[in-house]
Amino acid sequence: MRLNTIIQGDCIEELKKLSDNSIDLIFADPPYNMQLENALYRPNNTKVDGVDDEWDKFGSFSEYDDFCTAWLKECRRILKDTGTIWVIGSYHNIFRVGTIMLNLGYWILNDVTWYKTNPMPNFMGTRFTNATETLLWCSKSKELKKYTFNHKSMKKYNGDKQMTSVWQIGLCIGEERLKGKDGKKAHSTQKPEELLKRVILSTTKQGDIVLDPFFGTGTTGAVAKKLKRSFLGIEREPEYIKLAKNRIANIKEYFEEADWIEENKSLLIP
Repeated sequence: MRLNTIIQGDCIEELKKLSDNSIDLIFADPPYNMQLENALYRPNNTKVDGVDDEWDKFGSFSEYDDFCTAWLKECRRILKDTGTIWVIGSYHNIFRVGTIMLNLGYWILNDVTWYKTNPMPNFMGTRFTNATETLLWCSKSKELKKYTFNHKSMKKYNGDKQMTSVWQIGLCIGEERLKGKDGKKAHSTQKPEELLKRVILSTTKQGDIVLDPFFGTGTTGAVAKKLKRSFLGIEREPEYIKLAKNRIANIKEYFEEADWIEENKSLLIP
C-alpha cells in the first residue's frame, strides 16, 4: 500500500484491493443522495449553485442503500481493530447510513453535530434554515473497546474545557474554497479544514494512516499532512484529483497541534 497518494477509481472496487486491518482512521463524506428535482433560485431570480452533480444521483433509495452497504462493508474489513470511522451526512442520508452501519456491526461512539455558523438560507421560506450536518464516529464493533481518543489534546484545543459533540464551524469559504478555471467553486461539498482538523486530531496519532474513500479536492489529505499523519485517498473524478494533488503538494507548514498527541499521549480506552 503506497501511502500519501490518491487512487483514481471506483471507491468500492479500490477498497476491495486494500488489506484487512490496515487502516487506523477512515473519514467518509459520501454522496448525500439529495434527490433534488428542480433548480433552486434566490428571490432575485439568480440560480443557487447547489449540489446537482451526477455522483450524487441514485435511481432509488434501495440503490443508494446497496451502494452504502457495499462501501461500508469494505471499510469495516480494512479498519484496524483499534481503528475508528467517521461518516458525515445530512438529514437526506445520515439516518439510512446509520442504520446500515449498525446492521453491519459498527458501534456508534458519538454523533457529532456540525453547527454551521454561516448556513445557506432557505430562500423559499418554506422550512427552517438547515444549519447542521451529523457526523457518526464509530468503532468496528461493540466488543472492540480499544481505540484512540486524545482527550487531553482536545481539551487543550478547547480552552481547557471538555469538547462537546456540537461543533460550531463555518462553511468552507474565502481563500480556503478551491475554485475552477471559471472562478466558481470546484467542488459543491468541500468541507472546511477545521472540521477535519478536529476529527483527525482527536482520533489518531502521528504516523497513523487516514483513509478517505471519497477524497474530492483533498481536505482530508491536506489536514492529515499538516498534522503529520499519512493519508490514502480514493477518488473517481480526475479534475478533483488534479486539484487535490496541487493543494497537498503546496503545503509548507504543519499545524502547531501536530505534536500535541505525542506530548499528551493517546488514550486507549480499556
